[in-house]
Amino acid sequence: QVHLVESGGALVQAGGSLRVSCAASGGTFSNYAMGWFRQAPGKERELVSAIGWLGRSTYFADSVKGRFTISRDNAKNTVYLQMNSLKPEDTAVYYCVAVYRRAADREWGPKEVNYWGQGTQVTVSS
Repeated sequence: QVHLVESGGALVQAGGSLRVSCAASGGTFSNYAMGWFRQAPGKERELVSAIGWLGRSTYFADSVKGRFTISRDNAKNTVYLQMNSLKPEDTAVYYCVAVYRRAADREWGPKEVNYWGQGTQVTVSS
């Protein structure tokens, strides 16, 4: 059982930056691809970004390409999502996810996720 705890969500002005983190415990972190879904009110959850279990592949939704980066630190069992040039439409609850031994060469659906975090709120004001 892998336990994921997000942190770093906040209220930020449009154009600003924010880094959210996800600390994992209870499993072998290096066996899991890690990612971030988000869900805005009235919308479905969408995969924003992911990094493969070997750290060789990454995925970014078209809406965040060039603005967001993802990284992982296997020594700290932590994955980070750096968000720059934030827009009001980035406002959502951001969920950390873990998927067993998966590359991040394509979009994942929610049903493919093995573990979810509880979410952290990111609000971008205009």
